[in-house]
Amino acid sequence: RQALEEMRTLYERNQADVSEAKSGRTDLIFLIRFRHCCLLRNQRCILAYLYDRLLRIRALRWEYGSVLPNTIQFHMSAEEVEWFSGYKKSLATYMRSVGGEEGLDLTQDIKPPKSLYIEVRCLRDYGEFEIDDGTTVLLKKNSQHFLPRWKCEQLIRQGVLEHILS
Repeated sequence: RQALEEMRTLYERNQADVSEAKSGRTDLIFLIRFRHCCLLRNQRCILAYLYDRLLRIRALRWEYGSVLPNTIQFHMSAEEVEWFSGYKKSLATYMRSVGGEEGLDLTQDIKPPKSLYIEVRCLRDYGEFEIDDGTTVLLKKNSQHFLPRWKCEQLIRQGVLEHILS
């Protein structure tokens, strides 16, 4: 905001000096050029900042899944939330288009798994959780289960389950 305010001030001063330079004051040309270079520099800095924010928001989709915690959303602007939503939809559309009927969840394994099943502990009451073979598991606080890794990854990221390392 501060950089934008500075840019607005520089632009207004340049507009006034350009009008005077047109009337014959050539000594202002260097000042106008200097301010214009300052405007371009601030523009590059703001664009670099915004691009870095978008990269971080994109990384949040891969880290937390399609639903961001409220503490993170609180620090995002409305435009950033809208961009996240669009990115989320684009990624979901792409994942449905590859991998057959069910699609392919690219966010499933951020790191290659060492085993297909893992032991997990439930950190809070979640309710019934269905596995692909039709079995349902009741996820209650402090209960431990041996479940397929790919079914648990999202719940681990959300803080519902905790991976127990042997």
